[in-house]
Formats: sequence, structure tokens, C-alpha cells
Amino acid sequence: MSTTTTTPAKKTISIEEWEKKLADVKINKQDLNKLVMNYLVVEGYKDAAEQFSIESGLAPMVDIASIQDRMDIRRAVQSGNVDAAIERVNDLNPDILDTNPHLFFHLQQQRLIELIRRGEFAEALEFAAEEMAPRGEENPEFLEELERTMALMAFEDTRQSPVSDLLHPAQRQKTASELNAAILTSQSQEKDPKLPSLLRMLVWSQNQLDEQRINYPRIDNFGTADLVTRDS
Repeated sequence: MSTTTTTPAKKTISIEEWEKKLADVKINKQDLNKLVMNYLVVEGYKDAAEQFSIESGLAPMVDIASIQDRMDIRRAVQSGNVDAAIERVNDLNPDILDTNPHLFFHLQQQRLIELIRRGEFAEALEFAAEEMAPRGEENPEFLEELERTMALMAFEDTRQSPVSDLLHPAQRQKTASELNAAILTSQSQEKDPKLPSLLRMLVWSQNQLDEQRINYPRIDNFGTADLVTRDS
């Protein structure tokens, strides 16, 4: 005797019903303004933070000048000028690098990457031997990252290297973000903006509804935030 199982039908929530539920949720506009300001300040959008402060009447939670300092430092890393970034960080607060060996190593690693990018291989070998190898001997994690970086030099065309991702702008961005977070921490500020965390929570919530086979108006494009329904 065979048995068959039936898949329960999806529960459907209309856009009208969904929008009514959303309208019933009361959100303080000041809280939304603080959320936006938090993102602008943490990410270093100085001009936007100033303009938003004027439009919303909400004062930034930090000195605007400190945002400019972080922007200049981040921009230096993103343009490949790591030496200038390190100099500016030390002018701002030398304890930031003195107390964060992982961050300092990653900045040194980025300096090495920039030397290789420019084809200055002799200088890269000297820098790696004198500045980075001693740190690698003290920390296996550093040694692994150093070896991975040096693998770029094994190929005449570094773009063909299996570790060519180190030359991608995303690597500069990663280092710049790590440095930005350390500066914020040294200033007793939040190092991560709240908005991306809320968006991740929204994605998780939508996935939970999907698993429960609920057909509901969802947001697929966070740029427009339009509610859309999918076919059952």
C-alpha cells in the first residue's frame, strides 16, 4: 500500500494587507534620521553628513573634522598611497597602530602589494625581508599571508597569478575599511554602521518566510525598496 504526501498550499498575503500591516508599525522619524546619520558618519561621508544635518536638524554625533581625517586616510589607502595613510594615522593617534599588530601587518602587506603592482620587485623583496618576514616568524598567520602575497611575483604577468585578487580594488577597500574601523574604535565610536545590519536582518526574515512557504510582498531591490510579489 503506497502513501502519498501533499505539499501544503502556500499562504498568500496581498500587497494591500501587507501595506496595512506596515502602516500599523509606528516608527519615530528621529530614529530614522539617526540611522541615516550613523551610516554617513561611520562610512565617512562628510559633506553628506553636513547637508543631512542641515536638512534634518540632527547634529552629527562626532566632530565633522574627525570625519575629514578618516576620509583622507581612507582615500590614501584606496589610491595605493599606504605610506601617507600610515603617516596620517600616526599624526592622528600613534596608539592605533602600536596596539593593533594585525592592522599594522595588513597595512604593510598593502605596501608590499603596491610595490609589486608597480613592478618594483627588488624593492618588494627587500621590504618583505626586512619589514615583514620578522613578523611572519612570530605569527604563523602573518607568514601565510606574506607567502600568499609573494606568490604574485612568481608570474611574469601578475594578473595571471592565482592570488591576483590581491591586486583588485576590493583588497584596497578591505584594508581601508579595517583601518577606518580601528580609527573609529580609538575615538570610542561605533566601527560598523547599523543600516547594513538591518538590511541583513531583513534578508534573513524574508528567507524565513520563504521556508514557511508564505507568498508575500517582498523587497528584491534594496535600491528602490519596491514591494513585489512572486508567482505561487
